[in-house]
Amino acid sequence: MESSCLCRRTAASRGFTLIELIASMLIVAILTLLALPAYSGYIARSKLRAAQNDLIALSLNLENYYQQQLTYPSATAGTAQTQTTLPGWAPAQATDFSFQIQSASASAYSLKATGTGNGVSGYAITLDSGNTRQLTSPSGAVSAW
Repeated sequence: MESSCLCRRTAASRGFTLIELIASMLIVAILTLLALPAYSGYIARSKLRAAQNDLIALSLNLENYYQQQLTYPSATAGTAQTQTTLPGWAPAQATDFSFQIQSASASAYSLKATGTGNGVSGYAITLDSGNTRQLTSPSGAVSAW
């Protein structure tokens, strides 16, 4: 008596069919399209946080300068000039933000980081000697950070 088992696969029926392969590729593509905007948002927020920390480090360097010179340095036009004025400061986000000392007097200063990189262009972060912190988005909305 011959027993035939229908549950056994033959060599020709192993693997994925074309329909199964296309369906799985479609699912992966949809998941990628849904996740990409969220991922871009996370990257932009992390760059903003790093720039905020760079501004705090810059303010600490300014306070150190003030302790030694009894005055704040004059205004700077960009990151390179700021680094020349305060050689102990190096930003982590130098490629994505332009850092400058906006205004400085004998007893006060204002710092600004302007977004220039991918995902952060249009953002402006400010910090002054009174520890007033503002974040301006590309749409013009202003918030504290």
